[in-house]
Amino acid sequence: MRKVLVALLVAGLMAVSFAGIAAGDEGSYPDEPDSILFVGNSFTYWFDGVEKQVSALAAAESPARAIVADAWTMAGATLKTHYLHSEPEINIGALDEIREGDHDVVVLQGDIPENHERDVGSFLEYARLFDAEIGDKNARTVFYMTWPYERLDWIDLDGIIAAHRQLEAELGADTAPVGLAMANALAERPDLAMLGGDKEHASAAGTYLAAATIYATLFDRSPEGLGFATKTVNPEDAAFLHGIAWETVQE
Repeated sequence: MRKVLVALLVAGLMAVSFAGIAAGDEGSYPDEPDSILFVGNSFTYWFDGVEKQVSALAAAESPARAIVADAWTMAGATLKTHYLHSEPEINIGALDEIREGDHDVVVLQGDIPENHERDVGSFLEYARLFDAEIGDKNARTVFYMTWPYERLDWIDLDGIIAAHRQLEAELGADTAPVGLAMANALAERPDLAMLGGDKEHASAAGTYLAAATIYATLFDRSPEGLGFATKTVNPEDAAFLHGIAWETVQE
């Protein structure tokens, strides 16, 4: 488990700009989130944290968008695990962070295949409980939709999508459709792997697409044209993934 607080303006240390494109001076974006909490498992903290890549995308805007991204993650955790868990050494968990924090948005990354019950009921139950807590803080809930994988193959992408659509209808929450974006990317570029060697965690490109999709969902704008790419994703692939992210969110 780790808790990472990252100031946006240091995100440039992990970023590589496209040639000829640079972020402008820090600007003001009223009525848009500037404090975001990510709650999830290794699908969030892989490649040094998807929250850092979301921050770097925002930093690439002109003027630069000033946000703080905070992550509470634990290996293998589901939303149920996070809701019931407190870290013994500090007696605090994700739920405490939501209650005690002052976040504009909480991004909840469920991992439906990991549910021990092998059904979506647990995911739906604890998503609702988290959403109620988030609402009590006058914050916005965004669900980070993940993807199916071979190790736990009791549910497919259609089932994962259906569970998130149910929550959208019930709660009025938004979903960052990362799993769907990965499928869309593979349909156009089967050469660009979305999962890594374990066929479970996202590849570098898959993680970058996750960040771009979450960015597009959070700020309701396309990441296309932003001058950000990681050291492991080249600018051409990044531009392709920006387009896929926006097209999928628009769907």
